[in-house]
Amino acid sequence: MTDMTPPQINQKLRIHTWWFTALLIAVNVSLFGWQILSGVNITDPSPLDAIAWGADFTPLTFLSQPERLFTSMFFHFGLIHLMLNMWALYIFGSVAEQLFGRSYYIGMYFLAGLMGSVLSSYLSIRDAYALLQNFDPALLPRISAGASGAVMGLGAALTVISLLPQLANQRFILDKKSLLMIMAINLVFGFTVSGINNAAHIGGMLMGGLLAGLWYLSQKTQRTGVFQFIALLVAVSTLSIFYWYCTRLSTELTPLWTEILRQNQISF
Repeated sequence: MTDMTPPQINQKLRIHTWWFTALLIAVNVSLFGWQILSGVNITDPSPLDAIAWGADFTPLTFLSQPERLFTSMFFHFGLIHLMLNMWALYIFGSVAEQLFGRSYYIGMYFLAGLMGSVLSSYLSIRDAYALLQNFDPALLPRISAGASGAVMGLGAALTVISLLPQLANQRFILDKKSLLMIMAINLVFGFTVSGINNAAHIGGMLMGGLLAGLWYLSQKTQRTGVFQFIALLVAVSTLSIFYWYCTRLSTELTPLWTEILRQNQISF
């Protein structure tokens, strides 16, 4: 990803152009430091610590604490997990914030992260119905967290823009080969390496791709601001409908959720 103007030697970081991305990184790093100081293991947090700090656990999320869909975006399972996500957030976010505009970028980041959380929960709900028919430890709900859903949403958004004809006033020239390779590698790792929440990645990518496509269309209209507001409204509506569907789907699972929480001595 390169700027259309020639690169300058010793060019400053110009953080003022992507300060919200810098703020997100600072918040995530600060929260991680706070967790470590409070006694959370720096490389392998315990499940109870993860839950205490807001990680997404479907039984809790869909019984009484839907805010976990949001708070889970700010908890990471160890230093390596944090570093990988923050590095990717810097790479994608510093460009996306300038390309899409800060307001649209903020909506894109959080909507992609929330869509990743909801899709992950949907798969847990689906597995829970299978669990009722035949017990399998692999189907038990897992604790999930991290900024990767939101970050992958940004990556997907940049990839979509790189594949479309360049806009006349587009600030950045995006390297589609590099972006496609990065996104493909992440998906392959998600499907082949255990412990990676690929559902969150895919959910974030779908939302990021949708918002990028709508943003691209907005640039061809005479009322860009109105069109972008409508685009964000469409995204919020899509997310809300999907969340409502998951909530309805999980209604019959309340006894199972309650039993899982009781066996793990988790209050709600």
